[in-house]
Amino acid sequence: MTRSVYVTGIDRGDGRQVVELGVMELLTRQVDRVGVFRPLVHDGPDRLFELLRARYRLSQDPATVYGMDYHEASALQAERGTDELVSRLVDRFHAVARDYEVVLVLGTDFAATQLPDELALNARLANEFGASVIPVVGGKGQPAESVRAEARNAFRAYDGLGCDVLAMVVNRVAAEDREALAERLGTRLPVPCYVLPDEPALAAPTVAQITHALGATVVLGDDAGLARDALDFVFGGAMLPNFLNALTPGCLVVTPGDRADLVVGALAAHSAGTPPIAGVLLTLNERPSEEILTLAARLAPGTPVISVPGNSFPTAAELFALEGKLNAATPRKAETALGLFERHVDTADLLKRVSVARSGRVTPMMFEHELLEQARADRRRVVLPEGTEERVLRAADVLIRRDVCDLTLLGDVETIRRKAADLSVNLGDTQLIDPQTSELRDAFAEKYAALRAHKGVSVELAYDVVSDVNYFGTLMVQEGLADGMVSGSVHSTAATIRPAFEIIKTKPDASIVSSVFFMCLADKVLVYGDCAVNPDPDAEQLADIAVQSAATAARFGVEPRIAMLSYSTGTSGSGADVDKVREATKLVRESRPDLRIEGPIQYDAAVEPSVAATKLPESEVAGQATVLIFPDLNTGNNTYKAVQRSAGAVAVGPVLQGLRKPVNDLSRGALVSDIVNTVAITAIQSQNPAASAASAPSDRSAQGQELPA
Repeated sequence: MTRSVYVTGIDRGDGRQVVELGVMELLTRQVDRVGVFRPLVHDGPDRLFELLRARYRLSQDPATVYGMDYHEASALQAERGTDELVSRLVDRFHAVARDYEVVLVLGTDFAATQLPDELALNARLANEFGASVIPVVGGKGQPAESVRAEARNAFRAYDGLGCDVLAMVVNRVAAEDREALAERLGTRLPVPCYVLPDEPALAAPTVAQITHALGATVVLGDDAGLARDALDFVFGGAMLPNFLNALTPGCLVVTPGDRADLVVGALAAHSAGTPPIAGVLLTLNERPSEEILTLAARLAPGTPVISVPGNSFPTAAELFALEGKLNAATPRKAETALGLFERHVDTADLLKRVSVARSGRVTPMMFEHELLEQARADRRRVVLPEGTEERVLRAADVLIRRDVCDLTLLGDVETIRRKAADLSVNLGDTQLIDPQTSELRDAFAEKYAALRAHKGVSVELAYDVVSDVNYFGTLMVQEGLADGMVSGSVHSTAATIRPAFEIIKTKPDASIVSSVFFMCLADKVLVYGDCAVNPDPDAEQLADIAVQSAATAARFGVEPRIAMLSYSTGTSGSGADVDKVREATKLVRESRPDLRIEGPIQYDAAVEPSVAATKLPESEVAGQATVLIFPDLNTGNNTYKAVQRSAGAVAVGPVLQGLRKPVNDLSRGALVSDIVNTVAITAIQSQNPAASAASAPSDRSAQGQELPA
């Protein structure tokens, strides 16, 4: 029987979408086919379903998502009774359930629905669907005692109506009340009760939403600027010095369009990052001159300036009535919502209570979810040397909102702050360091000079070397000031990993540094090595790559079954290239008899059971290999790119292995999601005791390895 989870409430304004999104995130970690069903829907677009469809790449036909609209339901209930209404909705639910492993049900919204006893209707539907229930209680603007009473009453109501209540969620409570409320409710209810604080960024409308709601005209700005959250409103009327003192981070400045001094002053403050603003709203249908607008565009490129015809007072009334909404056009709000949910909900326990069996298939999304969850479970600090790069800042935004790890960004601090302000990235407590001016530079120079004294490196020369962001970041990792480093979005592979070869060096049990890609196919994850570092490894090096890759695969939940790839399978071929692979396979079997390995073997025999049955019918690896070791860089690099582009696989990596502490390289074409995944992998690698040598450093510096550009 299909498992289903019914998220419902007791009244409107509970911010339930955060919980619905969080539960969807949990479910998609376990199974690859999650259906969505909303029994009753209002006219117009369903913002939450559109967000779920976009974010989780749902293939479900939107026509199957909804039972019926509220008007139809109200008329049917009045004419033929509740039983008939419920019967039709049950039929439509089961039409969805039969196609999915689990269904997330989005309860009614208690908003002008004209349905009597809406809570009882939700309870009955949940029971008829065979769904477990997660009731959500809103606490915004309520005293703690009222919220406690309401949560207890909500549990009693749903439990008393026969529902299987999985957990309670109290949402949007005052931050100062959250801890005490969670403690009190935890002792008063027989099920877990998770308490989420009110998050202003979720309720804040974006500048785009304000523009749409007010019918404003965009004078200046780009899509990224319009996506900024308006966390506050500052109304300009004072003289410039007093006005600047009133600005707050993320505020929308509202001023008459003829106050060019306030417009320029606000944008100059944003450019300096003191403070970054969301944008400027001009009233009275007035606009500054073209000269002022040109100056404004240069001061803060992308920052929105919008205009409305009304004066400030009616505009203010409309602004204060607006509230931000989660939808497909606000992906950053979704990241904030998920971060909030994951910080305050015991997701492992809730998933256990949902009792959804993990799918045998591992989809790219499931793998990516697992990375973030593993990284979050044992928080680490990752240093990002390319702190002024836009993609890195956007990735930092996601990592901060999802609470994945602590970050250190390197680069000119004012440049980082200014670019972050332009991108509306709230860096929060992120550590910012400029290697040129850091107080660590002298100590790092002495450390590097000592490490490279055998190469004639003096302290004076080292002082210049360690000002390079990659050397500085690597030394932070070496000295324990960061747990790992990720670079390469604008630097070459050599520039990224040479400092690690010189400073961190290889683990005692590794002969070389190598790499793997996690290739996330539609229904499984394969590990490819080495596709990024070693051009033409010999048999001993190839064996080392195989052993390292198996360990990396196991570390990330992929059971290692190693295929040593060649152009021939078994004993069918000969020649230097095949002999190298055959010798490497022999070396692995001798040194690690516990590992399952086959080689030489062709790719099709390694991954396709029907081919394996013909070529190597007795093999326990053929046809089901998960770790594929390529004989050289040319083969590996081209194969991973061919599979990535032709099969639509998500390639996560390269992930470096063999170093005493984790340093990872990015492709210079890396997407924001690639950077997020690589940072998560780096954090996880640093959690593994084997990733950071407790023993003495290896004598091997790996400097002899040939580095790709």
